[in-house]
Amino acid sequence: MEGIKHRKVAVNGINMHIAEKGEGPVVLFLHGFPELWYSWRHQILALSDRGYHCVAPDLRGYGETDAPTSVDSYTGFNIVDDIVALIHSLQVEKVFLVGHDWGAIIGWYFCMLHPEMVKAYVCLSVPFLRRNPTVPTVDGMRAMYGDNYYVCRFQKPGEMEAEMAVAGTKYVIKNILTTRKPGPPILPPGEFGTGFNPDMNDTLPSWLTQEDLDYFVSNFERTGFTGALNYYRNFNRNWELEAPWSGAKIEVPVRFITGDLDMVYTSLGLKEYIQYGDFKEDVPNLEHIIVQTGVAHFNTMETPEDVTNHIYTFIIKFDLRST
Repeated sequence: MEGIKHRKVAVNGINMHIAEKGEGPVVLFLHGFPELWYSWRHQILALSDRGYHCVAPDLRGYGETDAPTSVDSYTGFNIVDDIVALIHSLQVEKVFLVGHDWGAIIGWYFCMLHPEMVKAYVCLSVPFLRRNPTVPTVDGMRAMYGDNYYVCRFQKPGEMEAEMAVAGTKYVIKNILTTRKPGPPILPPGEFGTGFNPDMNDTLPSWLTQEDLDYFVSNFERTGFTGALNYYRNFNRNWELEAPWSGAKIEVPVRFITGDLDMVYTSLGLKEYIQYGDFKEDVPNLEHIIVQTGVAHFNTMETPEDVTNHIYTFIIKFDLRST
């Protein structure tokens, strides 16, 4: 991680930790759950060497960024406002946006609310989630998969935190990061369980070192999981707030990358949505859909060079310096 600088930025009433490296057009990376800026370490190093100013925050509630206590402070709109303020602090008008998992969801909100600030968007794992005008998001997930679907199990404040505490932070992080189980994660009632990864090995995969795992674990041992889980507790509130944009299309240029073993890609009918045209209808400037064979959810770390190259070959087309 040599050369990556760290600092705190005052944004939208909180102090946000950012990691950054390089000079040039800004590439802004948004991480997911249960992750940190560190999930983008490979892309930061590679793209900064190719002439970009790479910036990766710990999102609100994660890592060294402040974690407000109110659940209501974690709507997608709150997080978007954090990102707007961060971009202003960087003294640029537009960025190349890259998001994975929850960062991808925030990225879609950002593109919907502030398209004028996005040169192009590279989205990983979570496609645009078309708003159902009559059914709140969590209600729809519960109807499809039942009360034990992981998003449903995350809803009650304090409940999942207690179960994760029993399992232990190291177990929880390792269990989720190393999963290769496609399809919806179902957690048995009353325990964190093995719903993400029923076949967890003692040996780490080649792409995740003990040092990497320790970095994630030490941060979540310090902060707990409440801030991260509060994102899920605002799915229905986001659905309410998004009502004025129901039916809106995402007009910025987009490249989408996922693995064919990704737990999101293989759940909620999203594979069909992505492959059979509805995704392109909602995102008219969707230029490429890339499905990586044999790759699971955390592809920024599992296939870092491939992901970096897909990001680079897309954003370079919108880099005015290359024309």
